[in-house]
Amino acid sequence: MITTIAFSAFVAASCAWIGVRAAGDHRAALAGRRGLLDAAAELLQEARIGHSADQFPILTGRLEDGRPAKIELIADTMVTRRLPQLWLRVTVSEKTACARPTIGALARPTGAEYYSLVHDMPVWMTPPETDAALLVRGDGTATQQQAVRMSAMFHSLFSDPQVKEAVITPRGARVIRQAAQGERGAHMLLRQAYFSLAAIPTGLVRQAIAEVETLGAILADEPASPVCEAA
Repeated sequence: MITTIAFSAFVAASCAWIGVRAAGDHRAALAGRRGLLDAAAELLQEARIGHSADQFPILTGRLEDGRPAKIELIADTMVTRRLPQLWLRVTVSEKTACARPTIGALARPTGAEYYSLVHDMPVWMTPPETDAALLVRGDGTATQQQAVRMSAMFHSLFSDPQVKEAVITPRGARVIRQAAQGERGAHMLLRQAYFSLAAIPTGLVRQAIAEVETLGAILADEPASPVCEAA
């Protein structure tokens, strides 16, 4: 009887300790998220950093040519069959709307990508052949020549398995790529999304910005595509 009571007390104390430890780790993780994009702020003019409800930073500013840019971090825990993913989302907006189609590609689609723009596009398009499954959709306004050029661009961009989504619209372009993968222990034991990094590498952000700029310019020199016009 005494042994049973002692064991029950030990189990209760262990559960309480795990709960306290988990809460402490969660608070520390939230605090650690706030500075993840501090170093990347040097890449933008008029840089400002805000924070989302889950304390991930949101960096806004302008490129050298004056176009608005937004850099965000998204924690994806929706797919339980794999570890949580931390996505880096870079969006560059045009100063004026462009007369070009909306086209996007999403790698390894599951239907659970709440952050994706591709799922909302109405027209399915033939994807290029890549190592990963690719969903390509658009608004149905692309010419055949535009579709071919975008397909070639997607084939090149998604040869990098860390690229998750790429989108071009009349008002801008966006690329989402992997920034980090969650720690297995925190996910398996406590079901928490913990990413063990102190900062997002500036080189990774610079690469994503360059990819967005290339994506946004892919139809700029096409004769069949109208030039940008004021919104």
